[in-house]
Amino acid sequence: MTKLDRLLAELCPDGVEYKTLGEIGELVRGSGLQKKNFTNNGIGCIHYGQIYTFYGIFAHKTKSFVSPELAKTLKKVRTGDLIIASTSENIEDVCKTVAWLGDDEIVTGGHSTIFKHNQNPKFLSYYFTTKGFFDQKCKLAKGTKVIDISGKDLAKIMIPVPPLPVQNEIVRILDNFTELTTELTTELTARRTQYEHYSKHHIDSHINAEHIRLGELGKWSGGGTPSTQNKEFWDNGIIPWVTSKDMIGAVLSRTQDYITPEAIKNSTAKLLPKNTVAVVVRSGILRHTLPITYIPFETTVNQDIKALVVKPGVSAKYVFYAMRANHNELLNKTRNMGGTVESIIVQKLLDFTIPVPSLEEQARVVDILDRFDTLTNDITSGLPAEIAARQKQYEYYRDKLLRFERVGV
Repeated sequence: MTKLDRLLAELCPDGVEYKTLGEIGELVRGSGLQKKNFTNNGIGCIHYGQIYTFYGIFAHKTKSFVSPELAKTLKKVRTGDLIIASTSENIEDVCKTVAWLGDDEIVTGGHSTIFKHNQNPKFLSYYFTTKGFFDQKCKLAKGTKVIDISGKDLAKIMIPVPPLPVQNEIVRILDNFTELTTELTTELTARRTQYEHYSKHHIDSHINAEHIRLGELGKWSGGGTPSTQNKEFWDNGIIPWVTSKDMIGAVLSRTQDYITPEAIKNSTAKLLPKNTVAVVVRSGILRHTLPITYIPFETTVNQDIKALVVKPGVSAKYVFYAMRANHNELLNKTRNMGGTVESIIVQKLLDFTIPVPSLEEQARVVDILDRFDTLTNDITSGLPAEIAARQKQYEYYRDKLLRFERVGV
């Protein structure tokens, strides 16, 4: 019998009580914090958008700060409180939660809800990632383009509330899982950073090559979404249709969705030739990443993507590698900082320049980076697979550990 089994048998032999969030704590909606209020020092703060882009489910220090004067007007977060992102563009990110475990009092703002309670904060934060919680929040979410869950509705969500010794033991077990995954992820990140440095060195070494605007390297075009109400556009589709969710790797191998030739004829979707370079220009992922993908087959893209078909004398694969090597600079120089939805200012993208040596030299660089890319993928192929396996194992045990027999049922 494990320690957890002994605790359950001793402390809750008849099952575990389930209570609403409103019964075990207080939900306080934040207000008044915008990204433009951030300073380099002062009082720590967590903006709701950072919860699903920067933080994990726990935090001991903040990325951002606000002035002491502004902090006086904002909602206070104390050690052990949970900060919940009440608003997002997608249902997955709504109610993403970070437990504040730092020693200092910090603040948060609008579109965040603070949950004040007397439970183990890590236990609660783990539970907020389970399928049981996800299913409940989906029923309470309101809105389409912007999805929101009010504090009043959050208070209705039911969660198991075992005694604290049980919560503490479950946290200990789940912490061990996450520590192992973190170690593997750190190693994978280090190897990818090494690859990015090597790629940029080979692109930037052409100091005497002409630097040409991306907009002058070929024809750029956007895409579109065929009406989902018209089955003739989608049923038995054979033409790949790329969205941002497909652009997770360097070279695209397949898409999740396919459209029909009829959709090409009667919608804004355009058929693009093989060897196209695609860039995401509108997506929440642009907060931290600029997806750039090389597409070796004929395809179409949606309206959130811009695609480049290079002109004669230019290697599409070389342009792809050059853009990817300058990923961070591209993102920083072209991102629209003031929009409600993260986006790229297309004109700034087209004005970005890269060195373009002779076609023969482009081919040489592509050959080097292709081989290095293959080598790097071979070296790291086991890591993503192991991380995915551990994540799947973690999710299985997390949901199992956080599911209890209910008292009186």
